[in-house]
Amino acid sequence: MTLAQGDTSRRPNVVMIMVDDAGLMDFAPFGGEAHMPNIQKLADEGTRFTGYRTSPLCAPSRAMFLTGIDNHRTGIASIPEVLPKEHEGKPGYSMVLEPGVKTIADRLRDSGYRTYMTGKWHLGEKVSDLPVSHGFDRSFALAASGADNWEQRPYMPYYETAPWFEDDQPATLPEDFYSSKFIVDKMMEYIGDEDHEGNKPFLAYLAFQAIHVPIQAPREFTEHYEGVYDQGWHALREARWQKAQSLGLIPEGVPLAEMPEQLREWDQLTDQERRYYSKAMAVNAGMLEAMDHHVGRFMAWLASRGELDNTIFVVTSDNGPEFNDVIHSPGVDLWFATSGYRHDIETMGEKGSLVSIGPEWALAGASPSNLFKFHSTDGGIRVPLIIAGPKMPKGQIQKSLSMVTDIVPTVLDYLQIPSDAGIETGSVSITGRSLKPVINGEAEHIYGPDDAVAIEVAGNAALFKGQYKLTRNLPAYGDGQWRLYDLGKDPGETQDISEANPAVFEELMADYKVYTEDFGVLEMPEGYNAVDQIMSNIVRKMLASNWFLISIGIGLLFLAVVFTYRRIRA
Repeated sequence: MTLAQGDTSRRPNVVMIMVDDAGLMDFAPFGGEAHMPNIQKLADEGTRFTGYRTSPLCAPSRAMFLTGIDNHRTGIASIPEVLPKEHEGKPGYSMVLEPGVKTIADRLRDSGYRTYMTGKWHLGEKVSDLPVSHGFDRSFALAASGADNWEQRPYMPYYETAPWFEDDQPATLPEDFYSSKFIVDKMMEYIGDEDHEGNKPFLAYLAFQAIHVPIQAPREFTEHYEGVYDQGWHALREARWQKAQSLGLIPEGVPLAEMPEQLREWDQLTDQERRYYSKAMAVNAGMLEAMDHHVGRFMAWLASRGELDNTIFVVTSDNGPEFNDVIHSPGVDLWFATSGYRHDIETMGEKGSLVSIGPEWALAGASPSNLFKFHSTDGGIRVPLIIAGPKMPKGQIQKSLSMVTDIVPTVLDYLQIPSDAGIETGSVSITGRSLKPVINGEAEHIYGPDDAVAIEVAGNAALFKGQYKLTRNLPAYGDGQWRLYDLGKDPGETQDISEANPAVFEELMADYKVYTEDFGVLEMPEGYNAVDQIMSNIVRKMLASNWFLISIGIGLLFLAVVFTYRRIRA
């Protein structure tokens, strides 16, 4: 039985799966190395979107994914970790879902659905900001940007702990915790516990930590990729670029962008370093396979209950690959030394290990696109999207432009729920468009050649119009300059054509100005750098949370100086 052949007399269930920091070709259905048979099945039974764009950072993407509303209107214009002081508290920059913003859970619950969420939330940790206050009947949510996948501990010094919540209460993780397994187990528990509600359909939002830092996976998955990445990041980047052409993800013969000058050459590493980074990428692939394995358990469980064939699935990633190499980041050395984490090669990815892939692998993972997470080049925002479900065409590949804000209106359209159903006056309107016409073959695209579609996060911005893309990227890997690309001829964004096409450039710049005015986009402070801002915010948060101990330390130091001075004078 296929997904499209089940009993559809009841309204379909909806399963929304968010993977963390996976680029377009990290997914097996888009050419990746990781073994992902269950997500491959969903791709084969539904539509793969190869022209889909999201935002370059996690929380803004998640806010748009859950609401269908541009991130600046949701309140999640950026993420707290990179927010400059100048933007704190400004409209759209509250870092929580603001009044009038309704999630898909709000909308489906008002239409008779049971609603559940498990996994990474990252949209606030006050009770008023947690999933339970935004339409979800039950939830087990991580309020931070990430956390350890084996136990309840933070992965960077910005956080004192790993803030998990069940419904509206702080929660403690079980001893046998592994994030992907637990997220699925808890979802099955919630859905199963509510069977007494009879024939009501459900919304299940599974927000996995895979493959966010720290990359961690059981050894039995990581072992599948031993040696796969021994040729290094240049080889992988080239291989994915070639495969992207053969799969039709990019046209034949289009160029691949040069590597940034500050990135390392594989053959200049020591043997030990090459072993380390090859194993790190093996863990990365193993973590994807482990996640897919548990998605498969969930699908099998739904099938055993007769639910699988009457369920709409949406599977995507929040942004491109993570480039921060956490254990080698400036200023983190002392925290790492005192945190108890290790990064030896033998046990990499297992309990107690903290590791990340770094910028070179992130660039290779984002191939054939340029750069990676944080940036509005396609390496940061072009990610996989799969939509499958009852009465949908099977095995399609859809190349037209689609955006993260289009997910909610698409689901509502298939469920025949008006976008304003149950929504009171004063609510924020959906800004995305339904993809149902392109899925069903009723239209070639939902954004025409004259439609300007823009995104912005932390100063990194992109605007799409026809075959053109206008984009700006800030340091550390951008220079803040606006550039124009013809994505039809140059999807790798290698040749800035703004000088050769001044009229197009000015037209798109004017479109972007309209966007910033309509959506309340704030300009970044002079000299802003996201990596520097993270470090600044970490220091501020550590000082604020440890002021008492710091005061004692300063007092003891003062007394020691006075005592020493008096002894010298004596």
